[in-house]
Amino acid sequence: MRIYLDACCLSRLTDEQSQARIREEAEAVEQVLMGVRRGTVELFSSEALDDEVRRNPSMERRVEAQTTLSLAVTSIKIDEAIALRAQNLIGLGYGPFDALHLAAAESAGADVLLTTDDRLLKRTARKLGNPRIPVQNPLSWIKEQGL
Repeated sequence: MRIYLDACCLSRLTDEQSQARIREEAEAVEQVLMGVRRGTVELFSSEALDDEVRRNPSMERRVEAQTTLSLAVTSIKIDEAIALRAQNLIGLGYGPFDALHLAAAESAGADVLLTTDDRLLKRTARKLGNPRIPVQNPLSWIKEQGL
């Protein structure tokens, strides 16, 4: 299973855990990462994800996310085709990083892009831009996979 976690998923691990939703999503991300450590899940990263993580003003959160990304088997380079796909998605209302993450994950042949971003989930659920891979919340994905 090849998975792309966006920056929202990576941040869940260091978000304030007092809300049930945040805590449950963080636990789901941890389950995905356990699969990465066991070798049953391949984690994908990208130049866009590295850039977004570097922009986090919190050094603690930035270092935690970078440590997680070090588990990635591949980092997708943003080439002309990915940039063009992202531009098309931005034209449909996707945020710039969301568009780059989706385009990169599609290009690499990820099986799923996991996000906790409700706006991204809604856009892809409405099939805006005809997403070529599933985009899911990590909690619903874990439940669907029976993990």
